[in-house]
Amino acid sequence: MTETTTQGTARERPEAPAGAGGRPRGAARTGPNKPLLGAVGIVAFLGMWEAVPHLGLVSERFLPPASTVLAALAQRATTPGFWIAVGDTLIGWGLGLAIAFVAAVLLGFAMGALPRVRAFTNSTVDFLRPIPSVALIPLAILLYGTDLRSTLLLVVYACFWLIYIQVLYGVADVDPVAEQTARSYGLGRLARIRYVVWPTTLPYLMTGVRLAAAVALILAITAQLIIGSPGIGQEIAVAQSSGAVSSVYALIVATGALGVLINIGVRVLERRVLRWHTSVRGEATA
Repeated sequence: MTETTTQGTARERPEAPAGAGGRPRGAARTGPNKPLLGAVGIVAFLGMWEAVPHLGLVSERFLPPASTVLAALAQRATTPGFWIAVGDTLIGWGLGLAIAFVAAVLLGFAMGALPRVRAFTNSTVDFLRPIPSVALIPLAILLYGTDLRSTLLLVVYACFWLIYIQVLYGVADVDPVAEQTARSYGLGRLARIRYVVWPTTLPYLMTGVRLAAAVALILAITAQLIIGSPGIGQEIAVAQSSGAVSSVYALIVATGALGVLINIGVRVLERRVLRWHTSVRGEATA
């Protein structure tokens, strides 16, 4: 009887046959190298870009070859004015995002702790939130002209709502059992926010920051392009008005590279801040 049971168990869990190199076929294989695939994609895109004007599909007057654009970008990167414009763009992006973050977190936690006040202000939020930030450009020009504050007005307005709504979702997602347990152990309001509400809200908050970081860069460059406040957007407008097509494309590539770097930085920050969260630990073990 024992022998039969042992054999049955062995048949239920057969060993995976060995594949090449003696490794079991059922063993997990390493996935593709994502950075390498990304680099190959960029090279392929640049190759197509280089070929399109040379083949006459699009006139070089409107679409210069990639080599010409990259050469123009390299030449601009050697000038102090280019880096001053990059710095102005980063200042508008970072300062606007920081102001929106602080305001959204403080107001979000306050509204989350006061459900009646939140219900009273829901209609106001629903009215203000859908207003596009670009619709505030005339107001920004009237109030601040081409000053940095015009850029900040657009960036703060858009980023505030992205972060604020995520904070409200996080506060509303707090487990009532955990909240009551903290109360029963005598934790005050600030202690409950620190040990119960904050850990629950943090993943939502980081999602809002990640979304707002990209939107902040878009609106900062939009404000510089339309309003004329200092930054890369203003440099694009000047190059376009002077007919420097290669410089226009070069500056657009620079904004794309800046956006990629910002996204990478925010992703790294998110993984560091949420290293205790199951989603981040799952990515690390995948």
